[in-house]
Amino acid sequence: MKLLFVRHGDPNYEIDSLTEKGWKEAAYLSEKLAKLDVKEFYVSPLGRAKDTASLTLERMNRAAIEKEWLREFAISIERPDIPGRLGPTWDWLPEDWMAEEKYFLKDAWYDTDIMKKYGVKEEYDWICRNFDELLAELGYHRDGKIYRAEKSNNDTYVFFCHLGLGCVLISHLLNISPMILWHGLCAAPSSVTTVVTEERREGVAAFRMLSYGDISHLYVKDEPPAFMARFCESFANDERHD
Repeated sequence: MKLLFVRHGDPNYEIDSLTEKGWKEAAYLSEKLAKLDVKEFYVSPLGRAKDTASLTLERMNRAAIEKEWLREFAISIERPDIPGRLGPTWDWLPEDWMAEEKYFLKDAWYDTDIMKKYGVKEEYDWICRNFDELLAELGYHRDGKIYRAEKSNNDTYVFFCHLGLGCVLISHLLNISPMILWHGLCAAPSSVTTVVTEERREGVAAFRMLSYGDISHLYVKDEPPAFMARFCESFANDERHD
């Protein structure tokens, strides 16, 4: 089974849609995805994801199943360096989150005062529980840290969603703390991440990432990736610092 996690195109957050560039990215993406044999499409309820999906769905004359749990990770927390300021769980400074060893651990990253205060684990568990229910419908049942392939397949499923949410799903599949993925990975707008099952023994499946944040559909059109979700490469650069 192959899972494709698509981040929405360059966003206009004020209207929960796409910028002019984002619509262009979504059009180029649709050319790529339309070449695939996709069993089912799933989409976040948020406008920027639905708009990104719309061009692919129109091109393929298909529809997507909307899932509430595919919305962007909804919990905002207080950054340690700025008391009183709430923001995404993935915008902490590295010297803050890396100072806590628990954040590197799959079974302990949520066991800190600030994560407990804002109910981060509850939101994470809700998403993963719904994701596992869907995977079970597709034939893969979670059993501890692996999956039982009760009805394995070679089908492809596409999820139009978000950066933070995508990291949650991937962390669950790969049994990794989401804090590592939230802060260590950056999927550009309209990028595609591909994860597949590996069934090296009959009935036992694990997931493996084939590619993360693929934007080849932009490169072939000479379209530069959006800077959204990144920070300055060098402090002296005139780019986003915080």
